[in-house]
Amino acid sequence: MEVSLQGLGCMSMSAFYGPPKPEPDMIALIHHAIQSGVTFLDTSDFYGPHTNELLLGKALKGEVREKVELATKFGVRAREGKYEICGDPAYVREACEGSLKRLDIDSIDLYYQHRIDTRLPIEVTV
Repeated sequence: MEVSLQGLGCMSMSAFYGPPKPEPDMIALIHHAIQSGVTFLDTSDFYGPHTNELLLGKALKGEVREKVELATKFGVRAREGKYEICGDPAYVREACEGSLKRLDIDSIDLYYQHRIDTRLPIEVTV
């Protein structure tokens, strides 16, 4: 996989550093980055949660998707109002299927573990 030297981390568009930013503005920002030569976008199902992947799904409609390599992550899930690190294979499959649906794509270019579940050997998670 070849990507631009500079990528675009999309986390702060939907969470963590103040309130979510206006969706039209963030879609315009993503498009501007791509038009400027950025070919690597990074998100996670945890950002929002889920809203950042939905945003990227909207921004990457049509031929825009073909211009980028897209990374998203798994490994943090909400349960009973708390967040937990999880590397259980059934959860990983569920998380991947959810990301594909939210991003509205057929494949993820780079899918990786956001946080390591130290209760399981990495070979079990993978």
